[in-house]
Amino acid sequence: MSLKWRKTVILAKLETTYGTDATPTGAANAIQISEATVTPLAGDEVERGLLRPTLGADPSVPVNTHVTCDFTVEIAGSGVAGTAPAFGPLLRACAMAEVVDAGVSVAYNPVSEDEESASLYFNRDGNLFKLVGARGNVTVEMNANNLPVFKFSFVGLWTQPASASLPTTDFSGFIPALPVTNANTPTFTLHGFSAVATAFTFNLGNTINHRDRMNSEEVKFSDRKMSGSVTFEEPLISAKNFYSLVKAATLDALQLVHGITAGNIVTVDMPKVQLKTPSQSNEDGTVMMALTLTPTPDEGDDEITLTFT
Repeated sequence: MSLKWRKTVILAKLETTYGTDATPTGAANAIQISEATVTPLAGDEVERGLLRPTLGADPSVPVNTHVTCDFTVEIAGSGVAGTAPAFGPLLRACAMAEVVDAGVSVAYNPVSEDEESASLYFNRDGNLFKLVGARGNVTVEMNANNLPVFKFSFVGLWTQPASASLPTTDFSGFIPALPVTNANTPTFTLHGFSAVATAFTFNLGNTINHRDRMNSEEVKFSDRKMSGSVTFEEPLISAKNFYSLVKAATLDALQLVHGITAGNIVTVDMPKVQLKTPSQSNEDGTVMMALTLTPTPDEGDDEITLTFT
């Protein structure tokens, strides 16, 4: 019997104790996803280097074995202001703290210690791959006339794959994302300038390492260096001189607001963004400017805040 690629379910639940299976369920922990892939046996190999009377390849021994998976989640709120979105555990397992102001907002910002972990179940039409002790990274794509999305990449401890029925899932915590348009995305400012943007991306930039050592096996965060890019209609230099800002290595704010209805508004705030490598392109006869972005901390662990209201 062949397996169907699209019959894929991911469950995710935060762990109380690192590396101890949190046993997520389809009823409580299903994640609405797209574009999902899994690498069930990531790692390295050690060749034995055996000598013999004849030539030929040596068998090797798998080491540093772990599991990785990548998937996409639409960006939308929970539908209720002050209620965490259903994908909140994924952001927390990407080294972000969740701060809930009940009835008002839920905010996420990076952390540099006491990072959380999650148990992820990746079931593709009856083949189950578990990632326990999983930690990850996330990138965001918000492009005009497309749906805004998170792209998650997770690394977890290896467990033996097994056959398991696809769970019954409840996706009621997920509401449809709004496309990025003039009506749905009312604010995009870059260094105080309201830019007519067509593309905005950023990468949280977590460095994640699977470490299998004597007395310890863990997926660890070792560094974070955010990056990003933006493409927008180039203004007259007299209106905003982005070239001088790049040359001076100026740090200033970026803000994007997407959504117009309470419960489904997300705001991206970056207080100190450096602009780099300006370039031009032609889009329908309009001069476009592209910049790479380096979001930097202000007081620490605050180079970005995602706020859902």
